[in-house]
Order: sequence, then structure tokens, then C-alpha cells
Amino acid sequence: MSARQYRIRGLVQGVGFRPYVWRLANALGLRGWVRNDGAGVSLAVDGQNVAEFLHRLPLEKPPLARIDAIECVGGEVVLDSTGFVILDSVAGTVATAIGPDAALCPDCLADLCDPASRRWRYAFTTCTHCGPRYTVSRQLPYDRAHTSLSPFPLCPPCAAEYADPADRRYHAETTACPRCGPRLQLKAAVDAENWADFDGDPLAETLRRLRAGQIVAIKGLGGFHLACDARNAAAVAELRQRKQRDAKPLAVMGLNAASLAAVAEIGPGEAACLQAVAAPIVLCPKGKLDLPGIAPGLAWIGAMLPATPLHLLLWHEAAGRPVGTDWLAAEHDLLLVMTSANPHGEPLVIDNAEAALRLAGLADALLLHDRDILIRCDDSVVRPAPAGPAFVRRARGYVPVPIPLAKGGPTVLALGGYLKNTVCVLKGREAFLSQHIGGLDNAAAVGFLEETVAHLLAILDVQPDLIAHDLHPDFPSTRLAQAWAAARGIPAIAVGHHQAHLAAICAEHGLKTPVIGLALDGVGLGPDGGAWGGELLRLDAAQACRLGHLWPLALPGGDRAAREPWRMALSALHACGLAPTVDAWQRRVFPDQRLETQALLGLLERGLRCPPSSSLGRWFDAVAGLLGVQAVSQYEGQAAMRLEGLAAGHGPVSPRADGWRIQDGVLDLRPLVPVLLAETDAGRGAALFHATLAAALADWLRATVNPEKGAHILVGGGCAMNAVLMAALAAHLGAAGWTLVTARQAPPNDGGLALGQAWVARQVFKERKNVSGDSRTGG
Repeated sequence: MSARQYRIRGLVQGVGFRPYVWRLANALGLRGWVRNDGAGVSLAVDGQNVAEFLHRLPLEKPPLARIDAIECVGGEVVLDSTGFVILDSVAGTVATAIGPDAALCPDCLADLCDPASRRWRYAFTTCTHCGPRYTVSRQLPYDRAHTSLSPFPLCPPCAAEYADPADRRYHAETTACPRCGPRLQLKAAVDAENWADFDGDPLAETLRRLRAGQIVAIKGLGGFHLACDARNAAAVAELRQRKQRDAKPLAVMGLNAASLAAVAEIGPGEAACLQAVAAPIVLCPKGKLDLPGIAPGLAWIGAMLPATPLHLLLWHEAAGRPVGTDWLAAEHDLLLVMTSANPHGEPLVIDNAEAALRLAGLADALLLHDRDILIRCDDSVVRPAPAGPAFVRRARGYVPVPIPLAKGGPTVLALGGYLKNTVCVLKGREAFLSQHIGGLDNAAAVGFLEETVAHLLAILDVQPDLIAHDLHPDFPSTRLAQAWAAARGIPAIAVGHHQAHLAAICAEHGLKTPVIGLALDGVGLGPDGGAWGGELLRLDAAQACRLGHLWPLALPGGDRAAREPWRMALSALHACGLAPTVDAWQRRVFPDQRLETQALLGLLERGLRCPPSSSLGRWFDAVAGLLGVQAVSQYEGQAAMRLEGLAAGHGPVSPRADGWRIQDGVLDLRPLVPVLLAETDAGRGAALFHATLAAALADWLRATVNPEKGAHILVGGGCAMNAVLMAALAAHLGAAGWTLVTARQAPPNDGGLALGQAWVARQVFKERKNVSGDSRTGG
């Protein structure tokens, strides 16, 4: 018998795709075979219903599968079988990907809550439709031997499920049961250094401790959480004190949307994000009940649902161990803080021994298990938007899902920036952005960066042809990139910070250059050595041209001004010739800061230790200071986030038409400063600033570049995460006939820099190749 052979590319390994093909082919009476290979899944099929098979194949695929292409390989294949069979995997060049971790599926939920099931209340219940993937995988192919389940041989009943193509656990590499799989263990703190094993039910005891106000470290998918009762203000305050996290917002986990409704406004967009298979943290407007200490001073709260059977079983225990799944729709009062267990800004804790050492003094108990986490992966954070979730942090549940690219090229490794670091690998026509790594301000974080690079290259089975990094020579990511490139004899390409912000948007949207864009953020090194952050740029392939910038504000005291908005307010007042008003302003809003004022005014007057910056982020700080919203920021972006929340709470206002001026490509916001100085209502002042800024940015574009109707205007950088600003700006650009284009599949902040760096590096390589005629690499 002869048959046609096909190759299926996409996310088709480890998601139940082969048994799905087997069931569909047998239902249609077809002959042939299916198997995994290095490029995805290949199959041969013959029979009368092949056309129907090919039609239904992408329509009825498993829930976690993603089909990018179905290709006819060509030629005929001789079949030995009279039926349809699943063949063993074959090796080959790896062109597929390991899937992301996925929340518990409905079928496994039913198993978990069924006393007759072998997996009744089993904390590691999973199948091909759910469970861990990325965080338990060492390399491709995605087989059990390459995962952290390899130390757990399957018992006969699990082995039978694993071998049965009709079962949803067929080749489910992380499948297990209480007889053969990982197990829970609870350790209670004896003192600041020692732990004692708890012999009873670990879930029941964990819930009891949480209800009693204790802090428990819980081992999740990509690392440990520190958990406490979100309704217990004393427990929340204790968690903050132990973790040295005075004000940064904490995420809250509830059983379902109904359980979260009192603390979060959950509309259709928020509900869709919460219930997504990735189970991210979702930024929602605060509800009527403001939980003390959870998100102080902010208008939004991070909400999430249980992503794993382990988390869900805490609510099952609290509900009295109900039978069946009806209880899952009922409102439940248990709300838990779930914050990353990473003391002192270090990387997330993932190992049991590491938890016992690093979480001593932070947690009262450790809820552990013996399934290793092979790669750290924090919770993703998203914000609902009309076009779907917008990323604040891209990590668990979304990594390593590739971002499709318009064109292929050489393999590129990009190492990102200093804050909110991620790395990116371009492989063919796909970009693989890593999980959130964070700030590189300590040796452990740099070690995590190195781990992530090694792991990403291993699971993609590639070595880069070139490497990209930020322009800043002192970033640890820059030094690592240069050392890495030198050791392997490959080019290292420096990419401008703000060019990378806009290039990331070009990459994910497949835009052709030249394009016009606004790069709006806190700070980044410009090609001239200055502190940029409010830039109007023209991108043309590998080149970026600065068409304009914001009028620079001085940073009194240098980097310290970025952490103290009152200093930026002082700078803005001085820049407007309003130094005589400073004393009255400070008496009204920040009387505790007056001792330093005269010294700083002297520095500003002489231009000493006051470097200029065109950063829009510093303008946000200045306005937050002027309005008395924030004197000193306790975490990055706090002042701007509070200002955004005040503007959202106040509602829309008309912009001040006299609130800006434009000259020689420079957008000057100083005319708005006296207006805000006189404003006594912080909410109204915040709304006025947002409205005027959006109008000013649109006017700046019209005055400087005059793009044609229908042109794309790119907006990237950390300020592009401001929903109030972006909504107003989109309205202005739409009225002018332009289209606002922002990051969708990557964060617009520094978490997307690596994608932009890699995209630019490919353009640089292409230009160099065209000049030299070198064609050794390409795609």
C-alpha cells in the first residue's frame, strides 16, 4: 500500500497530539502511522477519507496543541500495516518546542474530586492536556527521561494508561499517581535555622497554619510562593516585614472569579485572562473591599486562580473535601497572598534544600514535594486589553511559546538589559523569549541569567551565529554577551536601548521599515552617551534616527533623583523659574524633605551633579512630586503607577492646549508645571497630566514627522504600560488617521528588549552580508 507523508509543525509534542491523530485516523478507517521527530510530528496516511482527515486535523486538535503548518513531504510511502499505528520517536534536527506549563484541565479536576479515582486529592494529577512542561524539562525530545519525573517509574496502572493510545494519559510524560509519583511533605520551623517534619496530612496542616496567620512557603510549578491569609492584615504586614517589601503590590489567589469579586472588578476581559490555561496574575481594578497591605496606594490588584492541583487542594480542604466539581463554581471566603519566594531581590527559590536555607526566618512552614523544578519561572502578569492580554511580565504559562517572525535568518542570542531582564533566541522564523529574570543587581541574578541562556539553547538545540546586547558597557548582560561571543568567535552587536524597544514591536508585528515610533520609558543609554527616555525615532532596518526628544529635566543628585520624585519636582520647578515657590510648595506637600532643598537648588543653579535626561518616566516622577502623591519611591515605577491610578479614578478631563510647546523637534512640557503646582486635587491633576501628555505626544508627531494617513505609529517602553495614557493617545492618533501599534506578545517595558535586540542584530548581519557577500549563515 502507498500513502502520502505529512509533517506537522508547531506545538505538537507532549500535548497528546499523536494519540489524537491515531483516534481520528482509526475513526475514519485510514491506514498509516504517526510519530514524533525532531521537527514536530510526521505521519503517513492512506484510505478513502484522507481529505476529511486533513480537514478535521487542525479543527479538533488537543487543547494545548498549536499547529503552525501541515506540509506534504512529497513522494509515496510504502505501508506495512493494514491499520493505523503510533511509531517510536526518531531523532533529527530539532525544529519544535517544549510547551509551557498549563493549568489543571477539567478532566483532571474531575479525577481530583472523585473518591473512586486513583487520583482522589492527589497533588500531582496531570495528563497530556495540562500540567508542567517547561519547568520540568531538560531538553528535547520531550520524553519522561528528559524530565524531572524520570526518578519515578510508573506503576502498572499508570504504565497501562501511558501505553494506551485511547487514554488521555498516553505518553503523558509527567503522569503519576499516589502509588508511584511525587509526594507532599510539610516541614515546620523550629527556630531560625532548623525545620521539623510534620507527620500528619500536610494539606490540612498547611490550611490550619494559614488560617492561624502563619506564612507558608509552597512549592509550585516554577518556584516557591510565600503564602498567607490575604484577609489577615497582621499576617500581610508580617510577610512584608520579613521579606523587606514595604510597598510593592502582592498578588491574591482566590478559588474563582466570584470569590475575588469583592476585592477586584472582574469584567469579561479580566475573566478571560483569569481562566486562561496559562493561569497568570491579572491586573484588575480594585473592588469595594480594599485588603489592607495588598496593593497600597494603587488602583489595581493582581488576582489569580489556582493553577495546580496542589494549590486547588487547599480550597478543597477548606470546603470540607466535597465530592464532584460543583463546589468549584461557588464563592469561597479563602483568599491567599501568593508572592514569589525570592528574599532580598534574589532569584526565585526552586530547590527543597535551598528553601530550607534561604527561607529560614521568612516562612513558618514549608510545603514541599520531591518533583524537582528544573528551571525557575515566575508567575506571568497580564492586563486585559481590547486585543487580548497585554503582558506586564511574560513567564509561566507563556514561555517558551514562540513569537512568529515574518522572515528567517541566522540564529541570534540576545541578552537584554539591566532591569526586568529576559533573553531571546531567534531560530528560523520564530523568536523564543525567555521567562522574566529580573534585575541584574546581584551575583545570584546574573547566575540565573546564565542558567536561562544554557537551558533555552538546550531545549531549542541551537548555537547562535551572533549575539546582541545593550549599548551600556557596564550592564552584566553586556559583559556576559561580549565574553560569550569572544569565547565562541562570533560577532557581538550592541543595540541602542530605545531602538530595541521599537524593534521588538516590528519583530512581533512583522512590520516593514522604515517606521516611526515613540520610545517612552524611565532611562536608557543613548548613542550620544546621554540618559534617554522620551524619544521620537525613525527605524530603517538596522538604523535608528533620532527625530526629536522630550525637553530634558536635570536629575539633582544623579540616579538618586529617579528614586525620589520630590527631587524631580524640585528640578521641574527650577527649570520653570519657579524656585521662589519651592518653600511654600514643600511646606504644603513634603515638609520632611526641606533640609536638603537649598543644597539641591544650589546644585541645579550651578549645574553640578545634575545630569540631564529626556526620560518621560522622570516627568511622571516630577508630576507625582508636584501633586504630593509620592516623595520617595519604594520600588521602581511606584510614583507613575500611583499617578495612573489617580487619573483612572478621577476620569477623563480636557487637555490644556497651552500645556506644551514644540521647537526643533523638542517637546517641552514645562508650560504645564505652573498649572499643576496650583492644583489642589491630586486626582484632577493626575488626570490633567495624562490628558495633556497624550495630546502633546500626538501634536509632536504631527509637527515633526507628519506621517501619511493610515501610517503605523509605534509606541514602546515602560510608559506604554500606562493604560490611561495609551487609551488617550490611541484616540488622538485614530482621529488623525494613524494606527497605534504596541507590544502584544512581549512586554513593552525592558522585558521585551531582548526581542528587539535580536531583531536588530539580524538586520545588521544582513547589511554586513550584503556588503561582504558572505552567505555562510542565513535562513
